[in-house]
Formats: sequence, structure tokens, C-alpha cells
Amino acid sequence: MFHEIVAQLDNMVSALQTLLYVDVVQPFFYRFGLMGYDEDTYDALYWVIIGALEIVVTYLALRPLEALRPIEQWQDRKALRADVIYTWIAKLGIINIAFFFMLQPLFDHWQSLISIYNVPNIDIDSLWPGVTDQPIVSFLIYLVILDFAGYWYHRWQHRFGVWWELHAVHHSQQQMSLWNDDRNHFLDDIIQAAFFAAISLFIGVQPNQFVVLVAVSNFMQSIQHVNARLPYGWLLERLIVSPIFHRRHHAVGYGHEGTKYGCNFGVLFPWWDMLFRTASWNRTVEPTGIRDQLPAPHGDGRSYGQGLLAQQWLALARIVARLTGRRAYAPGTTDAAN
Repeated sequence: MFHEIVAQLDNMVSALQTLLYVDVVQPFFYRFGLMGYDEDTYDALYWVIIGALEIVVTYLALRPLEALRPIEQWQDRKALRADVIYTWIAKLGIINIAFFFMLQPLFDHWQSLISIYNVPNIDIDSLWPGVTDQPIVSFLIYLVILDFAGYWYHRWQHRFGVWWELHAVHHSQQQMSLWNDDRNHFLDDIIQAAFFAAISLFIGVQPNQFVVLVAVSNFMQSIQHVNARLPYGWLLERLIVSPIFHRRHHAVGYGHEGTKYGCNFGVLFPWWDMLFRTASWNRTVEPTGIRDQLPAPHGDGRSYGQGLLAQQWLALARIVARLTGRRAYAPGTTDAAN
């Protein structure tokens, strides 16, 4: 059943991909002499379509919940504009798939060396013939393995100071919403794409499975950031990360404090937080953001930037300041790039 559903969706997207390419892209490329890029562009269209459909489905499914059952009333909807732009950039999947296919030749060569020298290789599909080679089983195994890696990747983002300054772009949003998930520094996105693409290739994830893994993970993470009260219940909340569980991670003074504290790092599943004792089940709704964003005397009134370009630039400025021992800018100031 799972394989048939994926196949039907793949056929639908492929048909739309061909239609757009023949009727829109190809005439444009022919007109401006860009036909040398047609094959790569055709392949990229698949990811663009998947990303656009994912954004539409996510908005239609989650925006009504935010309107009907909000956790908090937003004070400034303009603060979400940059997050919408981040979402469109990230959901198109260009960074992820670029690294996946850039690393593919390297891993093909590496796997050929493994075969020549009889070095053991990780091939999930062949671990239990008749079981792990079933699409739904292998998909779930890949999902769990990648989520375990994601848990540690997330903890490292909070543990190392320079890395935290990149990740702070994500945490600096003080109004949680379905758009927040993709609010990240682009350098961090590149590092993350390379990290997960390498692991995916190492454990034998096929390109079509990689598409579904990315789409499912993205949708689940959008749910985690939604500004809506969802009745997960005791059991479901311990099976998958809920909005209230993840909101605790974003809470000022609870979920993180730079490199000093942290809880609820799980990406899709809370199991790793439970296993490594970083889970907090406190359901109290706390303000979200970073402590030094707060006005004095509780914080420094620091600006992390309102616009996308400002947020990207200020993260690099904070890294330079951290490395040189100077402040990137004075407390309470805002930048001209907002």
C-alpha cells in the first residue's frame, strides 16, 4: 500500500514536471540560448514541485488550527514575513538535493572500493531479507536513524558557541508559527544538508526515498512550531514531538541558554531526549526567544534583525565578535538592513 501511494504521487509530480518543462521552461531556455542547462533544470523541477505542494498542504492543514486554537495571540504579524521567505527557499529543497547528488559520485567510488577490498558496508535493505527490503520498513528505519543523527546535530548547535550563533537565527523568533521551522542561517542549512546527505548515502537511502524522507520530516517539524493547542495526550506526546514539547525548547531560560542549558532537542521523536535525560514535560506556556533579546533589566535588548538579510548578516557579526572578544553591536541597537 505504502509503495503504491508513493508511486501514484511520483507519477502525478512527474506528469506536472513534464508539463511545466515542455510548456514553460523549455521555450524560455530556447529563446535565451540556455538549452545547455535543460537536463539539470528538468531534474530540479521535481523538487520545486514537491516543495511548492508541501507548502500549500502545510498551510491549508495548519493555518486554520492557528486561527481557531492559538496558544498565544501574536502581537506583530509582520515579524513572520521573513519566516515565510525562509520557508519558500528551504522547502524547494535545492540545497538538500544538491548535496545529495554532489556526494553521490564520491560514495559510488567509495562503495566500489568497499566491494573490491571486501570491506563491510551498511546496507539497511539487506539486513533482514524479506523484511528490511520492504519499502515501508526501510523507510521507517531510515527515518529513525536520521532522527537519531538529528538529535545530536541539534545538541551540537547549542553546545558550540560559533555554531550557536548560526542557530540563534532560528531561536530569535519570539512568535511561534507554522513558518518558523525553516528560519535558519543559510550556512547552517548548507552544513545540515551535507551532514544528512552523507548519512543518507552511507546507509543506502535511494533518491526517491530521500524525497519522501525530507517531505515527511519537514511537515512534522512545521507541526511542532505551530501556534495551536493540539490534544496529543500522554502517549502520543511520547511517540512524536508535539508543539508544546518543542515550544519548551524555544522557551526563554528553559529550552536553551546559548551553550549552557538545553532540553527537548528531539527533531521528530522525543525518545532520544528521554534516553539521554534532556526531556522536559512541563506544559507551562513560557515566552519564546533568546534572553538577551529581552529589555533591561532582564536582557540586553539585543536585536537579531527583523529582515532576512539582517538576520543572516548579524549572525556572522556575532561569530566575529565571539572570536575576537568584541560585541558585534551595542545593546538595543537595530541595523539598517531591517
